[in-house]
Amino acid sequence: MAEPSRAKYALILGGMSAFGPLSMGMYLPALPAISGDLHAGASQVQLSLLACTTGLALGQLVMGPLSDTYGRRRPLLVGVVLYALASLACALAPSAYALAALRLVQGLGGAAGIVIARAVVRDLFSGVALAKFFSLLMLVNGVVPVLAPVVGGQLLHVTSWRGVFVTLCAIGAALLVAAVFALPETLPRERRQPGSLPQTLRTFGGLLRDRTFLGFALSAALAFAAMFAYISGSSFVLQDVHHLSPQQFSLVFGVNSIGIVTMGQVNGLLVGKVDSRRLLAIGLGGNALGGVAVFASTALGLGLPALLPALFLTVASIGLVFPNATALALSSHRETAGSASALLGVLQFLIGGLVSPLVGIAGSDTAVPMGVVVGALSLSAVLVFATFARRPVERELTRPERRSG
Repeated sequence: MAEPSRAKYALILGGMSAFGPLSMGMYLPALPAISGDLHAGASQVQLSLLACTTGLALGQLVMGPLSDTYGRRRPLLVGVVLYALASLACALAPSAYALAALRLVQGLGGAAGIVIARAVVRDLFSGVALAKFFSLLMLVNGVVPVLAPVVGGQLLHVTSWRGVFVTLCAIGAALLVAAVFALPETLPRERRQPGSLPQTLRTFGGLLRDRTFLGFALSAALAFAAMFAYISGSSFVLQDVHHLSPQQFSLVFGVNSIGIVTMGQVNGLLVGKVDSRRLLAIGLGGNALGGVAVFASTALGLGLPALLPALFLTVASIGLVFPNATALALSSHRETAGSASALLGVLQFLIGGLVSPLVGIAGSDTAVPMGVVVGALSLSAVLVFATFARRPVERELTRPERRSG
């Protein structure tokens, strides 16, 4: 694929895959304002967070198989339209419960972009090119979680929380226009799957019985959950326990995110020269080393000089884990890439959502729970990889890159 086309697809598909962090991050600074404006308690407003996360997870289970049956383009466009309209409706929400219901719909629509973007990449690329393109997407996926809260906070200086949702609607509309005019159908009719519920369940069952797929998917999800635990607990640990200012915390968060992006691009340079499975093993090893160091620094009270490098290693290693685990998991499931992509996404959201409350289980004045959770998850990722992902995958992942589809 020519470089201009590669850049075009990276921007469009990267934007689609960023619906999750955009929808969550831009709106976080507005939570107090929403609570006051809608005369709702903190728990009522936070219900909209749970609703959006639920929609993002469940929507992938629906949209992934639909894209295997009807092609990528139609479900994707329907999902993005739903996302844009739901975002606009959120701006008009009259109550906290109405906002939660609309956030669920917004998540369902955004899930189409996340899950189908990965499937489209699998349609367009194979082998080394597949892992390289997922590394390219790390540019977007690494930067958006950092910029989203910053943009949301700046928007609140010039508009209300409702304006944040209007902005999300505009982003969805822009991506819709880009997809309509620049993203063709990538799944030919002859490669589409039957669309019945029994067939969909059989497809998911087959994926769950595939030990190699499960090994790659679970190890990536556990490593991702370790990073999610860091995201959930770092603001309390770094500001309340270690007394960093908001500006200092933002700097630490930004440096760690730069680490993800940098390692993602290093991975893109190494893929094709080094086996993708080996790169994944290195990434998981770095993640585990960082996780153990996070646990040790928090349990022994070693302070920021030990904690900050440990967090950086834990987070930056995702730049190696995500592109290689995704490419390896999808490489053997070309015909059912939508369903396979759905399971990848759901496992990440499910495990991350389940463990994130554990980070604050002992209150905001101790960092030990975060250290325990991050360490346990990163070690579990290595154990799952070593146990399940033994069988060699397609040789094409070590061949010179080529385009398929």
